Amino acid sequence: MDQLDYHMELSQSLKAMVNRGDFPHILFYGPSGAGKKTRVLALLRDIYGPAVEKVKVEHKQFKVGSTTVEIPILSSAHHLELNPGDAGNRDRDVVQELIKEIAASAPLPTSSSGDTSDWKPFKVVVLNEVDNLSKEAQHALRRTMEKYITTCRIMMTCNNACRVIAPIRSRCLCVRVAAPSAAQIAAVLQATARKEAVTLPPLLAEKLAAQAHGNLRKALLTLEAARVAQYPFDPKGEVRQADWEAFIDGVAADCVREQSPRKLGEVRNKLYDLLAHCIPPDMIMERLTRALLVKLKHDPPLLQMEVLHHAALYEVRMISGSKAIFHLEAFIAKFMAVYKRHLFTSFGG
Repeated sequence: MDQLDYHMELSQSLKAMVNRGDFPHILFYGPSGAGKKTRVLALLRDIYGPAVEKVKVEHKQFKVGSTTVEIPILSSAHHLELNPGDAGNRDRDVVQELIKEIAASAPLPTSSSGDTSDWKPFKVVVLNEVDNLSKEAQHALRRTMEKYITTCRIMMTCNNACRVIAPIRSRCLCVRVAAPSAAQIAAVLQATARKEAVTLPPLLAEKLAAQAHGNLRKALLTLEAARVAQYPFDPKGEVRQADWEAFIDGVAADCVREQSPRKLGEVRNKLYDLLAHCIPPDMIMERLTRALLVKLKHDPPLLQMEVLHHAALYEVRMISGSKAIFHLEAFIAKFMAVYKRHLFTSFGG
C-alpha cells in the first residue's frame, strides 16, 4: 500500500510539473515484470487523458546509408513508443532520426471545441530497454535530448540503470520501480480472476506468486496457461513450469551429473537451442544460476558463493561482448571445473 501511495503521489507531482510547463525526461528502472511500462502509460493518461489509448501500430523505415532499417512503432496523437534495440547495430541512427523527426515541430492543439487549456507544447517519446542500446546510441540520445527539449520529452524504461550512461541519468528524473512482493502478486491474481469470472483458490494463487519471483507479467501468463490446461483448478495442484525453464533445469542437472568435455559439448548444443528459440541470454544465465544453486543446496556455502561469483563475472562479460553463447559456455565450463574440484576434495581424491 505504501508503494501505491508513493506512485500516486509521484504521478500527481509530475502532472503538476506539466501544468507549470516544467516536465523532465524520466527514466523508469527496475526488474522485468515490475510494472514500468504500466506506469508510463498511466502517467501519459494522467497528462493527456484517454486520447493516448487510441494507438496505432506502424512499421517505420529509416534510411541509414545504403541500407533501410524497419522497426515497429506504437503511436498516438501525443506519444510514440518503440524499442530502439530492434534496429540492431543501427540503433544510433534510428534514435537520432526518429527524435529529430518528432521534435521538428511542436504538436498542435487537437481539441475540436477550441479549448487549449490542457494542451501541452511537447510530444513524448517512450524508449523501452534503453540499457540494451550501444554506447554510441546512448551518447547520440543524450545530445538529442538536449537539443530538442522544447518540443520533445523522453520517457525511458530499463532493467538495469547501471548500463545507462551517467550523462543520460543525470538529465532524467530516475524512478525506481521495485518488484512486487509475493503477497501483492497473489492479490493481483485474485483480482484478475474475479474480473474474468474464474475461481482461483488462494493456495494456488500463492504458488503462482512464489514461482513468478517478483515478475507480475509472468504470474499472469502462468495463470492464463493454467486456466487453459485445467479448470476448475485443483487447490493442491502443482504449477507447471514453462518449457524453457524445465529445459534449463535439465541442463543444470546434466552439469552436476557429469563434468567432461563430451558433456560440455552436449550442453553447448542445448544452449544454442535456447538462443535459437529467442530466449534472452540474461534470462538463461539467471535461470541456469538459480537451478545450479538448487542442485547445490546441500553443498558447502563457500561453493555456492563461488558459483555466484563466476555467474556474475560471466554475465558482465556477456553484456559487454557480442556473442552470448561464448560466455554462457564459459560459465558452464567454469562451473564444471569448480564442482569437479569440490568432488575430488570432498572424497579425498
